[in-house]
Amino acid sequence: MLTLPAIRWGEPYESLAVEEVSHFVSGEPVARVSTVGGGIVRRDAKHALRARSILRQISPAELIACCGRAGELFASGTLNVGDSQQSPQQFVQLQSATTGMPLAMCHANLQKNAFVLKNIESIIDALTRGLDLNILARGYGDEGRGFTVSYQPQTTALGAVLPSNSPGVHTLWLPVIPLQFPLALKPGSQEPWTPYRVFAAMVASGVPAEAFSLYPGKGGDVGSAMLSSFRRSMIFGGPDTIRQYAANPGVQVHGPGYSKILLGDDAVDQWPEYLDLLVDSVSRNGGRSCINCSSIYASRHTREIADALASRLGPVEVLPPDDPEATLAAFTTPGVAAAIWRTIEGDLEDPRTSHITSTHGPRLVEQPRCAYLRPTVVHCDSADAPGANREYLFPMTSVVTCPQQEMLARIGSTLVCTAITENQSWRRELLESTAIDRLNLGPIPTPQLNWLQPHEGNLVEFLYRNRAVQVAQ
Repeated sequence: MLTLPAIRWGEPYESLAVEEVSHFVSGEPVARVSTVGGGIVRRDAKHALRARSILRQISPAELIACCGRAGELFASGTLNVGDSQQSPQQFVQLQSATTGMPLAMCHANLQKNAFVLKNIESIIDALTRGLDLNILARGYGDEGRGFTVSYQPQTTALGAVLPSNSPGVHTLWLPVIPLQFPLALKPGSQEPWTPYRVFAAMVASGVPAEAFSLYPGKGGDVGSAMLSSFRRSMIFGGPDTIRQYAANPGVQVHGPGYSKILLGDDAVDQWPEYLDLLVDSVSRNGGRSCINCSSIYASRHTREIADALASRLGPVEVLPPDDPEATLAAFTTPGVAAAIWRTIEGDLEDPRTSHITSTHGPRLVEQPRCAYLRPTVVHCDSADAPGANREYLFPMTSVVTCPQQEMLARIGSTLVCTAITENQSWRRELLESTAIDRLNLGPIPTPQLNWLQPHEGNLVEFLYRNRAVQVAQ
């Protein structure tokens, strides 16, 4: 059985407090993980400046090169992870065993994270809008327009409280090391694999181990310590987490996306042309991402759209995680899937809401140690229906009847919006809508990201403050 120590600025730390991570089907332990408390995090945070000083001895260009090598190692190398050697296939198997995700989905996320590491130079170039990284490293400089610009670091390290449900979100913190900031990470309790493998790949590629801390821990103690100990931090969570930290500029919160597809009046009559896009947007990555489509808005044909989606998604069955055709991830925490389904049943009591996938068999599939929710499509006659704007960790979407002129006032906060329309006046309204974070104009699936644009907020703007500096000549 694999043993994972905590990492304290590069030093392995074996705690007396150990948690076992178990296989979601058999219940057999697959790893022993040393856990820490918030006191250790707060104590170590005082040494973050030393870790940053070590990174600042290496140029951004050298760190970018290290990330490129790390990407290759992450995808295809055998690495020292904990007390064992880990191949990519072993990584995928471990991740599937504890998260309930199919092997194919885990492999896809492995490639996604490797892609970002291997292309980190282009991604950072886009995030900084072409700024010479040596200006960030020095603190000021001339970017070629004849005057001085300056960027002031807002923290000595980035802290991140990581989730277990979607390994793809780790792409959000991967660019931090080339910006010469150390990382303090709280791995997800069921998915420690990605941060530990990234750490191993980075160190093997030449990044100093002292740039990393990994703090596994149960409960909220470690997470709270992380968010209070570093001036800039990330957290992933649900609506309650968003509300808790919404007013804190030092915490970048990543929660439900409520991503949507809007079919304009000029395009909705051709909706069958977009059915593949709708299915992909709802179901890709097992529906577990904040960029999956949770609602589809149109002024007409909504029942036909819902019926067509249900005919495609409704028959999808639960398959073993090693089946190459498996597309659904298990809920491994007892009671969670059943609680979600009870909430959905409550929404279906509203007379404006219909369950369209009901003819394709039960949606909740309970097994001895886990449960699944099969893809679900509901139809809402009104945007006021309680089920019109929900998001869950499985493929589910609401098809909502709503006049085009009311959509932007009714959709609420939307991480990704795909708007299918050629109406230039409405496109201008979409571009100016403050409800929408990431906008796709035209038939682009909501999960299709352009890595050369920020996903949720700009990491560089979060870590630095643009300020004035004058230097006497």
